[in-house]
Amino acid sequence: MNPEELRDWAGRVSAGDRRAMARAISAIEAGEPVGTVLLKLLFPRTDENQVVGVTGSPGVGKSTLVEKLATEYRRSGRQVGIVAVDPTSPFSGGAILGDRVRMQSLASDDGVYIRSMATRGELGGLAPATHDVVTVLEAAGCGTVLIETVGVGQDEVEVAHLADVTVLVVAPGLGDDVQTFKAGVMEIADIFAVNKADQPGADRVGQQLTTMLSVSPRADGWRPPIVFTVATSGEGVGDLRRALEDFAAFGGRTDLKRRREREKWRARLRSSLRHRLFERVWREQVDNGALERCVDEIVARRSDLNSVVESILRSSGPAAQSAAPATGCSPRIHHLGIAVKSLDEAIPVFRRLTGSEPAAIEEVGDQKVRVAIFPLGGSRLELLEPTAPDSPVARFLEKGGKGVHHLTLAVHDLGEVLVGLERDGFRLIDRQPRTGAGGERVAFIHPSTTAGILVELVEERAEKSSS
Repeated sequence: MNPEELRDWAGRVSAGDRRAMARAISAIEAGEPVGTVLLKLLFPRTDENQVVGVTGSPGVGKSTLVEKLATEYRRSGRQVGIVAVDPTSPFSGGAILGDRVRMQSLASDDGVYIRSMATRGELGGLAPATHDVVTVLEAAGCGTVLIETVGVGQDEVEVAHLADVTVLVVAPGLGDDVQTFKAGVMEIADIFAVNKADQPGADRVGQQLTTMLSVSPRADGWRPPIVFTVATSGEGVGDLRRALEDFAAFGGRTDLKRRREREKWRARLRSSLRHRLFERVWREQVDNGALERCVDEIVARRSDLNSVVESILRSSGPAAQSAAPATGCSPRIHHLGIAVKSLDEAIPVFRRLTGSEPAAIEEVGDQKVRVAIFPLGGSRLELLEPTAPDSPVARFLEKGGKGVHHLTLAVHDLGEVLVGLERDGFRLIDRQPRTGAGGERVAFIHPSTTAGILVELVEERAEKSSS
């Protein structure tokens, strides 16, 4: 979609075109790139709106109360957006749509836009894209946006990070009332709505709330009012709207509104960063089969969980964007190859330096070298003595290159890495793995593309320990 079409789409959303709004929200929920671009165009069009979060336990009558509250706002000509978060269908992964079914009286009102969203496994009572859907509704001219959470428990308080004001709905007859009044959702409530107030026990619920508020006053000076409602008949809904207006006026007189605004955007920024970073790491580092390789590392005790996580994060940083294709875990230094004229002369020197004997001395026929291997922590040193004048190591020594001949990095899938490196423009000496010392699969990268250093890649053996 070209920029002109996107601007036209954003314009239709701002004009309240319901079809354009539905398409925009669907694109955002699906994580399509066009949804992100559209949000950038819509954000400047958002205005001073009131976002009301309505939360509470299952069965307290949230949906009916939201329906009646929307009707109350519509009497004054205000456009209303409703985000109804429903449980996720175990079959389709979408919203079960129970809330929308219960709000059928609003279906024919062009001034009300209702969107059901599935939690999709998200905790906190909201759907992952709720924040962005609110932006669409605000840009479309909804002066009031009502967010009804899925039935929540005592510590699922995400709605308070999105809403300007939070209404906690409680009701009598749902078991031990005191259990409802634990820390968590109780602390985020700006207004308490005791729904089903025509049922026995409503007064007792109100008294318990009053007692709780008297012993735990809020630091911001606001005392949450307790409003009694009967959502099925609409009784008390006008009082609830007035309580919401009183809270907005209080926020305007104090610095509460400003602080809430900063807290809301801080929470949204953190949430968006967390989601984007996770998606990027998953796409670049994990969702390519590398997760299983990292699990192999941990199971074989070649690495620990925290080291693997740190490796993945390092590999996904800005500096890693131009690096070799991600293999799920960063390559480690396997060994350094040091060119020497004589193993007999060099071994005593490195025996003294490392305090150990060579673990092996062997000849690699196709490379025309003898190799003495000294273990060194999780890596090793390999001393390379040429066995023929035309050996690569012999030519290296002739050019005065005595010393480090090559750096070897261990990778998990050598074939996959070679394909990626060639695609990224590296000049390969070996386009296919070959057999090196110890029977390991190896390949070399030409020094012309590695800052003049000959780099060898060796495929890590699953059964070998890096120590």
